[in-house]
Amino acid sequence: FPALDGQSVSYAALEFPSGSINPPHTHPRSAELLFLAKGSLQVGFVDTTNKLFTQTLQPGDMFVFPKGLVHFQHNSDTQKPALAFSAFGSANAGTVSIPNTLFNTTIDDNVLALAFKTDVATIQTLKKGFAS
Repeated sequence: FPALDGQSVSYAALEFPSGSINPPHTHPRSAELLFLAKGSLQVGFVDTTNKLFTQTLQPGDMFVFPKGLVHFQHNSDTQKPALAFSAFGSANAGTVSIPNTLFNTTIDDNVLALAFKTDVATIQTLKKGFAS
């Protein structure tokens, strides 16, 4: 959107096919205001005390994801797509995908196994799903 250049804001149109998910992620430089235009979405974020806040949005609903907190969107409707628009208070909000960051990098398998209280074989299975 050329009119936003230099305004320290950004905007995104998000299409969610039926059954799809925008996996847990963060925006380190901005909060996100999401407006649902079509369909339904389950959304949520985890605060700094590990409390989960969720809501099922219907067309016309809005939801705020605070800056830097882990959040997600899920279209659990197996028949209908969803369309949402997000606004950010930064020209470059950044996106850190939690699954991709953990399982598509060279973080040592032993470190991840200890962090997730599991074994290396489980971590390697998870990493296979994220191999580029």
